[in-house]
Amino acid sequence: MRTSTARRMGTALAAAAALTSMAACSGSDGAGGSGKGKADAVAKASPVAALKQVQQKTGGARSAKVEGTTEMGSAMSMKQSGAIGWADGLSGALTITYTGGTMGEALKKAGGDGSVEARYFKDEYYANLGAGMTASTGGKNWIRYSYKDLAELGGASGDVMKDQIQNSTPDQGVKALLASGDVKKVGQEDVRGVPATHYSGTIDVAELTAKNSDLDAQQLAAFKEQLALAGVTTQTVDIWVDENDLLVKKTEHGEMKTGTFNSTLFYSDYGTEVPSDRPEASDTVDFKELLKQGGTPGGAS
Repeated sequence: MRTSTARRMGTALAAAAALTSMAACSGSDGAGGSGKGKADAVAKASPVAALKQVQQKTGGARSAKVEGTTEMGSAMSMKQSGAIGWADGLSGALTITYTGGTMGEALKKAGGDGSVEARYFKDEYYANLGAGMTASTGGKNWIRYSYKDLAELGGASGDVMKDQIQNSTPDQGVKALLASGDVKKVGQEDVRGVPATHYSGTIDVAELTAKNSDLDAQQLAAFKEQLALAGVTTQTVDIWVDENDLLVKKTEHGEMKTGTFNSTLFYSDYGTEVPSDRPEASDTVDFKELLKQGGTPGGAS
């Protein structure tokens, strides 16, 4: 069956969204600094100085385990778990399970089981949508998605997605709070039994995208127009940092015309091994080729 390009891109964009939400704030110093000493004490007296220190240490990190949940209004709700790395661009392997929303329903209607296994690389990612989808992929288990192709197909939103994935680093959540202008230290709280310092701020989504992207003026203008149509203006970002300046939790909250956006992510096991093998070429079909053939990966008629 044939569908519109936008609907066929549903699962592709959702899997990409899972990575960008993690990329926003996914690590800090993998070596695990002491968090002690006079310099640290001075830095932690100021929320801005403390977050700059966390941001600086993030550059030495290489990987972490991550798990959490994401909700995008009526479009989808999902849970994800796996490992991500950032030694040379963003990479990772995640298991994404749809728990509700129209995207999950469309995937199941098209033959999927509601779960996606995704592997991410610097310029592309691969998705295994389940055995039920092989009838529409020529018997192949994996679909390859080039970020360049998705950008071309997705217009301004595709450009933003491509830019965020390729150019963002794991300290983006910290940068977001620093850019908010109203970052504050909330206090000390436990996160899964780990003592952590809680910071919070509200960001202007369009303004933050403009500050942290390589998009040109025309692309940014088109993206802002899409945000306005979707009713997206601001998001509240909260992060929790342990005594070693390692991020252990991040949440995002905002409102859209289709409902509430919520994301909660937990980080652990810094330095963990991240799968780096691409699926076999013989078991892979290119998403762009499926579009040409009228295939329906991740969508329904």
